[in-house]
Formats: sequence, structure tokens, C-alpha cells
Amino acid sequence: MVWFARSLFFGLVVTGLGACSSALRWTPDTYVVQPGDTVYSIAFQYDIDKRDLMAWNRLDGNALIFVGQRLRLYEPEGYYPPPATRSSSRSSSNSSRPPPAAKGGGRVGWQWPTSGPVITRFGATNKTRSGMHIGGKLGQPVKAAAAGKVVYAGDSLPGYGQLLIIKHNSQYLSAYGHNQQLLVGEGDQVSLGQSIAKMGEGPGNRPLLHFEIRRSGRPVDPLIYLPRR
Repeated sequence: MVWFARSLFFGLVVTGLGACSSALRWTPDTYVVQPGDTVYSIAFQYDIDKRDLMAWNRLDGNALIFVGQRLRLYEPEGYYPPPATRSSSRSSSNSSRPPPAAKGGGRVGWQWPTSGPVITRFGATNKTRSGMHIGGKLGQPVKAAAAGKVVYAGDSLPGYGQLLIIKHNSQYLSAYGHNQQLLVGEGDQVSLGQSIAKMGEGPGNRPLLHFEIRRSGRPVDPLIYLPRR
């Protein structure tokens, strides 16, 4: 009877894990570079600080990678991050409060990237576990939420459609997904409020913008940073 109960419990646990597996995020040990990949896009896809990814793989300051290269996605055994990246290790938790200003990574002056209501908040569903959805009209302007440099522009990251990633300083990135058209490209410098894309359709063929803010590679709730409206 005890054996039967244990077996039944184990079966229920496995069934439960299988049912929610789509909501779990599994990170492989390594990643093979594909055409169109950049260090920023790979780090973004796996919620890793770009500086950590470079350090773990001994990449130089130019962050050059090549198709077919295998990159480590976890810190190697015995690795100890330098002070500049120590706060971005995988063991750190997401804070609900913006951190104090730091050299090269101070706070950023944010603005809303587009007009429209928040239709799905950060973490409310699996599709917004790293950002939020802002509704609107097809083709309406999407604007830079802060000044910075475009470090990724393309559609090679699954689940984001036409995506832009902007680097604001050594600590903060913002991302803009499900665009109908991109108006800027990789390497472009953009100013606060500059039109960078046109809104496209997201899940359910609904016009929306998927918007993210990432601090040291990890997603944070954009509503903590955006001004109230």
C-alpha cells in the first residue's frame, strides 16, 4: 500500500510537471551560434548579462563570434566574476526597486515607448514573463524609451517577431518586439522619443508592442521604471 501511494504521488508530480512544462524555461549548457546571431541577441534570449557571456567564453572586447561556434551559457567551474559583474550572476534575484546609480550604469530617464493601454503585465503570462504588452493600432509609432544604441535588429529570436534591442548604458537594455516595420538598424544611435519602429501584430493577431527593460541582463518590471500616466 505504501509503495502504491508513493507511485501514485510520483505519477501525479510528473503529470503536473508535464502540464506546466511550457511555462518553464530550460537553459542548455551551450549554444551553437546561428546566422544573424550577436552576443547581445544570445545573451538576451537566455537572460544572461552580455559581460558574463563574454567572460565565460573568453571573448575579446569586440565580442566577435562566428557561425558554428559553441558558447557556454553557464559560468565554468571555479569561475569567480570580477567585481564589475558580480551583481549580475545567475544567483542574484530580481529586485523590485531600481538600484543606486553606478559608474557607467546609472539610472536612465525612461518614457513610454508607445501610446496605448497595458493589456498584459510583466509576469502575468508565459508570453510576458520577461516584459509586458502594450496595445494600440497597427502601424502606430514605437519610440525609443530612452536614448542609446541599437545593438540588435531582426527576427531571429523566436517569439519576438521583428525585434529591436537598445543598449542605454553598461547596465540597461530595452527591447521592442512584434513590430510591423523597423525604422532603425544595428549600430544606430537613437534619442529619447525617436520613432524606431511601427507596431505590428502579436499573439492572437492583435496589434501590440512587447516591451522589456533588462538590468544586467535580467528582465525587470517596466512599470517600476516608466513614469506614471
